[in-house]
Amino acid sequence: MTSDPVEPRPPLLSYAALFLQFLGFGALAFGGPVAQIAMIRRKLIDEDQWMSSARFNRLLAVLQALPGPEAHELCVHLGMRAKGRIGGVLAGLGFMLPGFVLMLVLAWLYFSIGVKSNWMSSAFIGVQIAVLAVIVRAAHRIGLHVMVDRSLWIIGAVSCAASLLGVSFWLILPAAGLTYALAQRSRRLAAATLFMLMLSIGLAARYGFGGPSAPPVAVAGVVPMTASVAALFFTGLKAGLLTFGGAYTAIPIMRADATRGGWIGDGQFLDGVALAQVIPAPLIIFGTFVGYAGGGFPGALALTAGIFLPAFGFSLIFYDRLELILENKSLHALLDGVAAAVVGLIVATVLQLGTSMLRTVPYWPLALAIFGFALAAAYRWRAQLAIPVTLVLAGLAGVLSF
Repeated sequence: MTSDPVEPRPPLLSYAALFLQFLGFGALAFGGPVAQIAMIRRKLIDEDQWMSSARFNRLLAVLQALPGPEAHELCVHLGMRAKGRIGGVLAGLGFMLPGFVLMLVLAWLYFSIGVKSNWMSSAFIGVQIAVLAVIVRAAHRIGLHVMVDRSLWIIGAVSCAASLLGVSFWLILPAAGLTYALAQRSRRLAAATLFMLMLSIGLAARYGFGGPSAPPVAVAGVVPMTASVAALFFTGLKAGLLTFGGAYTAIPIMRADATRGGWIGDGQFLDGVALAQVIPAPLIIFGTFVGYAGGGFPGALALTAGIFLPAFGFSLIFYDRLELILENKSLHALLDGVAAAVVGLIVATVLQLGTSMLRTVPYWPLALAIFGFALAAAYRWRAQLAIPVTLVLAGLAGVLSF
């Protein structure tokens, strides 16, 4: 009889060494979560053996079921495994700090200097078109993992339509989760009734009391309104708690608040998403840009803190209990329904952003050509720097085209 192998443990590190280790990961965090996780795995699991490969795989499965940026949550968890809760905080801060500082500088340059020349305006239009293509590819990729049966497809489609009609995601997401949880218990009629009832309440709230009101729209290059620090923190917290399947799922949530508040335009919003994809950082760091648009440096700090608070909290509070919590089958169904609704919200947001761009693109046949190129690159090009290079090329195409 052989005993089970001893689970590896991280080496003894000082707090400073731990922070610098994850600061280095943050400085090289190009290519999105897959590339970021692969980098961390290669160094800490394959080379330094902080834990076994099997435990790492289980940990990833748990983190991917939770909301928030999984690469950042992984860093927090590994830091806590090495040096306790202080280590978890230091690891998480180290990983996010390079991207946060870079995005803060870029946001300051963007809103202080602005886009003053014609060629810069044309370049940003090209980049915005490419970002839409990248989001389309992300929605498809997330959907392939989420939409595993017909009920989830229906939930996603209805959620998309409801969002386009103006129903708040605060109603759509819980309705979708509860609906799928009921459907999994063979209570399909009750599930359908609940879903339609909650969406009807949303439509009544949107259109039944004085008619729909158009939200203020920010003109390109101008920020007409600001938001309170508390409101920006709450926007970030909502995004952090409701981000399932990757940072792209935070886009409809943040855009909904930004559009309602009128403190960032769609073109500026897409520019922020684009900038987040060309710097070493979790993609969710585009929230720093959105926060800066709404409230300057305090706003950027508040919205970023809100986004990353759940990512710190889940690992710091629950740690080894995460796997036990997510063994609950009802919770699985609830999360699956929410994830399907989020995919529908992303599709609705793409349609809304695309419609908004039609008003600003000088010549739409060339815009379609740039969109097609970016979409093909998103599907076919697998290199770590594929997205940043695609956005740069789209910007050059925008200069030549517009």
